[in-house]
Amino acid sequence: MTVVTPFPGSASRVHDDPGTFRKALRHLAGGVSVITTGIGDDRTGLTATSVSSLSAEPPTLMFGLNRSSSSFPTLVRTRSFGVNILSAVQQELADRFAGRKGEKGGARYADAQWTTGITGAQLLAGALAALDCEVEELIERHSHVIVIGRVREIRLGGDEAALLYWRGAYEQIGWRPEEASTALGLRAF
Repeated sequence: MTVVTPFPGSASRVHDDPGTFRKALRHLAGGVSVITTGIGDDRTGLTATSVSSLSAEPPTLMFGLNRSSSSFPTLVRTRSFGVNILSAVQQELADRFAGRKGEKGGARYADAQWTTGITGAQLLAGALAALDCEVEELIERHSHVIVIGRVREIRLGGDEAALLYWRGAYEQIGWRPEEASTALGLRAF
């Protein structure tokens, strides 16, 4: 049983309330990535804020994936995936891969340029960074699986502002080039 002890002056204790847990974790800002998996008509993917470095030697990362996600069976079948770290101008793509307007499967890839990594995973042209990964291990816990991926290829993009998710909304960290110019009083010649 989880017990939440309130700060002085706040509401009473909450027991095993997933809503309170989600609300608390929305205070943890996370970088936004699009996870891609599958090939051809079997392509699918999702938006993730749980991507984290696991090891630099060898390059390995991890993220959490709900087992009820439509991407889970494809990931298990293909054993490879791409992690595409999004810039602040790629919010629409994040929404599409989150299925906010009902997009599914290959429809999530529309209106973006993709290349194929060495594992067959789709990598986003214009991402801040794109990592092509092979599934090393899947660890099932409760409603989710921890996906551990060995990085097989890294493609670095620009240095634009990063897209973040914080308090249930998108934010950015850093300035886009045009914002920096305006803030510094510069103008293009």
